[in-house]
Amino acid sequence: MKEKSIELLNKAVADELAAVHQYMYFHFHCDDQGYELLANLFKRTAIEEMIHVEVLAERILFLHGDVEMKVAHDVKPIQDVKEMLELAAKMETESAHNYNLWANECAQNADSATKKIFESLVEDEERHYDHYDQEIDNLAKFGDNYLALQSIEHSKNIASGPSKE
Repeated sequence: MKEKSIELLNKAVADELAAVHQYMYFHFHCDDQGYELLANLFKRTAIEEMIHVEVLAERILFLHGDVEMKVAHDVKPIQDVKEMLELAAKMETESAHNYNLWANECAQNADSATKKIFESLVEDEERHYDHYDQEIDNLAKFGDNYLALQSIEHSKNIASGPSKE
């Protein structure tokens, strides 16, 4: 029982670490292109994914397993914002799907604590998906104007100089 839970938890660690790397990559590129709002969305999500890794690792260690710090997949070098958002939405959907399955598997193995962790992760991944889906909708509705407004706002902030706080 606990070996299966440790295996599933480590799969989730690999998934979350891949998301951290991918979202930070997107953060860097959005920030470089002046899309501050999207850059911050990717950064904030990456930080939440890091917290997920911590929760998963704590459970693995509690079960007397070892945390495998493997990444599920390499970073995809995407710089187009629409493609970034589509990949992020796909990643979140896949994670939520897997975590649902894994929660059920843990329930069948009488590991309700790990089941609850996976259920909590599903909620977070669905919320992340919703954020990315909303941004995809904004891009579809407003097109390049949506990105231009973010870039202009970024330029205004730079031009106004450092804050005096």
